[in-house]
Amino acid sequence: MPRNLDTVLVRSFVAVAETGGTTRAAAVLHLTQSAVSQQIKRLEEGLGCELFRRDRKRMRLTEAGERLLAGARRMLAVNDEIWTTIAGPGVRREVRLGVPHDMTGPFLPQALRAFACELPGVRIVLQNSTSGLIRQALARDELDLGLVHEHGCDTGGKVLFADSLVWVGAAGGVAWRRAPLPVLLGGPTCAFRAPAVEALAGQGRDWHQPCECSDVLREIATIEADLAVGVFLRSTVPASLVPLPPEAWLPALPVFNVNLYLRRGGVSAVAEQLALHIKRQLLPVPAVAA
Repeated sequence: MPRNLDTVLVRSFVAVAETGGTTRAAAVLHLTQSAVSQQIKRLEEGLGCELFRRDRKRMRLTEAGERLLAGARRMLAVNDEIWTTIAGPGVRREVRLGVPHDMTGPFLPQALRAFACELPGVRIVLQNSTSGLIRQALARDELDLGLVHEHGCDTGGKVLFADSLVWVGAAGGVAWRRAPLPVLLGGPTCAFRAPAVEALAGQGRDWHQPCECSDVLREIATIEADLAVGVFLRSTVPASLVPLPPEAWLPALPVFNVNLYLRRGGVSAVAEQLALHIKRQLLPVPAVAA
């Protein structure tokens, strides 16, 4: 008599294998840690073997777990493809994703590539905007999910990581020596504008904005030309720019969260899958014992 694997248990198994522990897997799956642990236990009991070796730092796959992992991923990919293709009119074949301009290049390609391999028929509509406008678009149901920069995190959001805001300039540049200080800042809906202006005012630093840039590529080019300085999250500083040295005597800037929000009214299965891939890419990797 055929025996069937429960895809819920298999999905938890893959999440634990990829994240290294039940706590991080629970965050990815929107479950409690105890629920994930129970699902792994049920899967092991059903298969009659241990799938993980447990230590204090990380859960590692046994030989049986390693054999299962590739097949489990294929099983979930087929399951999700069938679901998104046949499940009914409520399942969307399009996902609308909002991302701040500076987050697109450093973080998204790997997540989007993995998602496209798993669900090749899904169209991703990528909207680059500011955090404020992304939150507004989510509230109007114009986006399915969005990444945003925020000091805290509202109900329904997930903190992916925190990072410091830093002043940047051209390598070997001198724009930071000029007075008034030439600074490129985003518009009113840019999350970084208000704290940068407040920090400069608190220091009593005179500044001006030498030009307006409509997108991040023009902003980077202007800073590369040493016409101004700017502000970026440390993890998103372009390779062509450098954080400014202490002798620039620029005020300290705050730490921001990078948060992920899903549309309040609920999202499709494919949007949930894209959210999972983004979390896997951006959630901090746990320390591994030496």
